Amino acid sequence: MTQTAVSTTDIHTAEQASAPYISVVIPLYNEEESIPHLYEKLTEALEAYGKPYEVIIVDDGSTDGSYPLLRQIAEKDKRFKIVRLRRNFGQTAAFAAGFDHARGEVIITMDADLQNDPADIPKLMAKIEEGYDIVSGWRINRQDRFLDRKLPSMIANRLISNVTEVRLHDYGCSLKAYRAEVLREVRLYGELHRFIPALASQVGGAVTEVPVNHHPRRFGKSKYGISRTIRVILDLITVWFLGTYSTRPLHVFGTMGLVSAGIGVLLGLYLSFLKIVEGQNIGGRPLLLLAVLLVVVGVQLITMGLLAEMIIRTYHESQGKPIYVVREVLNADEA
Repeated sequence: MTQTAVSTTDIHTAEQASAPYISVVIPLYNEEESIPHLYEKLTEALEAYGKPYEVIIVDDGSTDGSYPLLRQIAEKDKRFKIVRLRRNFGQTAAFAAGFDHARGEVIITMDADLQNDPADIPKLMAKIEEGYDIVSGWRINRQDRFLDRKLPSMIANRLISNVTEVRLHDYGCSLKAYRAEVLREVRLYGELHRFIPALASQVGGAVTEVPVNHHPRRFGKSKYGISRTIRVILDLITVWFLGTYSTRPLHVFGTMGLVSAGIGVLLGLYLSFLKIVEGQNIGGRPLLLLAVLLVVVGVQLITMGLLAEMIIRTYHESQGKPIYVVREVLNADEA
């Protein structure tokens, strides 16, 4: 009877494909030249780490020769899963697609341009093993231009840290590690990928950071510029609102409405005093128009807050979405 020989490498690869401990998620857009080097460095680092893994590369609508190369990698190495999007949806959508297909207990994110170093993955995993839920890379010696890359990033990091109260030196570094159970509670929209540590912290994730390497870009050109600063500010407002007032929107709209209406009423009383007591003509004063405007805006803000409260309640109750997240239950009653 003939026996089929199966190599140790094939067995190891099959075991990893069935039960990965680590899922590496990489969004990719037009990185044809980087792909062979990325594959080599990733496999070297992950095999040296020694835990079962999978790599999920999300082709975000590449228009160069990236996809044929990715398909070749997937055919020869089953640990690599390629998710091809129909068009370029952006990095946030690509991350979300990767998270949806990840099976590992820990999810590592990184860029495909070789500026992140896969050799730093064990550093992130060491912090995960210590009990942290989110570990963010910190590019201490960042290899980018100062004026249009590093300076805006420094300002954004300080602003995001102050607003979200999750203090990290480098929100823009894509090299991060997350426990999958924490990421399941995070919903990504727009361009919120850079705020994942803050969003995960809102559901109780413990956050830390570790210094990582950063290399100059070897191939292609950066897909980001200084124009994204405006988008970061707008997204930051969204994160602040979702984290602070998502279950009580009337508190923010109502507060602004009461302040606006209160100032309008005070101005109205002052003008009434001038008219009744002093006998002055107030009909042509700009202050009268301002008082009326403030009262009207105040009423509108309060009304907006009430409508938002109704929407929030419909959202939570129709989907059965809880307003809290449980980490664990000890001595729970049997179902």
